Amino acid sequence: MVPTRLKADLLLVFLAVIWGSAFIAQSVAGKNGLAFLFNGACFSLAAILLLPLARGSIPRAQWGWMLIAGILLFGGSAFQQVGLFYTKVANASFLTSLYVIFTPLLLWLIYGERLGLIHGIAVALAVVGAFLLSTAGRLELHLGDLLEVIGALFWALHIMLAAKYAAPYRAIQFAAGQFLVCGLLNFAVGGVLTHERWALLLEPAIAAATLYRAVLSIAFGYTLQLWAQKYTPPTDAALIFALESVFAALAAAWLLHERLAAPQIAGCAAILLAAALSQVRARS
Repeated sequence: MVPTRLKADLLLVFLAVIWGSAFIAQSVAGKNGLAFLFNGACFSLAAILLLPLARGSIPRAQWGWMLIAGILLFGGSAFQQVGLFYTKVANASFLTSLYVIFTPLLLWLIYGERLGLIHGIAVALAVVGAFLLSTAGRLELHLGDLLEVIGALFWALHIMLAAKYAAPYRAIQFAAGQFLVCGLLNFAVGGVLTHERWALLLEPAIAAATLYRAVLSIAFGYTLQLWAQKYTPPTDAALIFALESVFAALAAAWLLHERLAAPQIAGCAAILLAAALSQVRARS
């Protein structure tokens, strides 16, 4: 019989494939100037799909954690999607993978979990990798890359919350609640504070991208993430999720014909090496 921990890890790898390919759907919306309304449609639809399965009473404490989780999802999804206006899919995916570094760092800052020399080296590698990926070796500032790094911080906080506080609750209930919060926040920002066009959501390409992301990446993916993280530590989960960036870059090269310069490829390698080193510290 396959151990539950191995099942959870293999499931997370599969989710990394789905989330990596979802960057293509997000790029379709980004090229049409949609961020918040697209996120709102995706997360709200995912919540609606799960609601019939989210039965039973909800403990009072769960409402609070679902609200916080939804806010963190809103932050991560908003910065990530807006960042795609200004940067490539490969850049966005690899810079998002910096949550692998942020997760153990936050565990140290908030919970006092031990950090060592190896993690310091990992952070330095991640900074160098992000610089090379973002600038291709030339000192230039790219707004989209900065937004993706901020989004990575929100993803790290969400991974930590899922591991620390969501485990006692039913995964489907918790997922539906956080998706609804995230969707409504995105709709509020997109409908009030921006000039995004609601009619664009009905365009065939964007509608297809919405369905793909809502059904597979969000409703299916994030719900199974909550189950898997009951058995996989947050730092291990973050490492596995870093593979999302690899699958996103491969999908972008195949479907969008995006190419990276040699320094950017070196930056990608540095970020993945940093992710691996950060987990050595966690396992020691």
